[in-house]
Amino acid sequence: MSRAHETPGQGLAVAAESLFLVNLMLAPGLAFLLLAWLWLKHRVAAPPLARCHLDQTFFVSLWGGALIIAICAAFLFFLGWDWEWTWVAVILYFTCIHSTLILFGMLGLAKAMAGKPYRYPWIGPRCEGLK
Repeated sequence: MSRAHETPGQGLAVAAESLFLVNLMLAPGLAFLLLAWLWLKHRVAAPPLARCHLDQTFFVSLWGGALIIAICAAFLFFLGWDWEWTWVAVILYFTCIHSTLILFGMLGLAKAMAGKPYRYPWIGPRCEGLK
């Protein structure tokens, strides 16, 4: 696709979705810091498409991380560290949620590359100013 046909903010949207996936798969923490910096820098003045993808990836990273930590901690607290089924539950829950976030991230990246908005199911904020 040539840049002449690119939707305003599409490059920033692709960068946000890419950092979301890098945070999940390659460089957790570091990629989130880059995503947070990108969100802080562009959250007000970015075109609507970019703002939508930035908001989605930033807030879903926060929610997703909080849910994974809180639920896994609850399993450990209520079921105990030494029961083998605790670890089965923790690993199964982590794997399912983490894989789901990766799948949604891939869908978000595909939408960003197509110049379209995307809202992550359940925990993604609304995209203001877009259809």
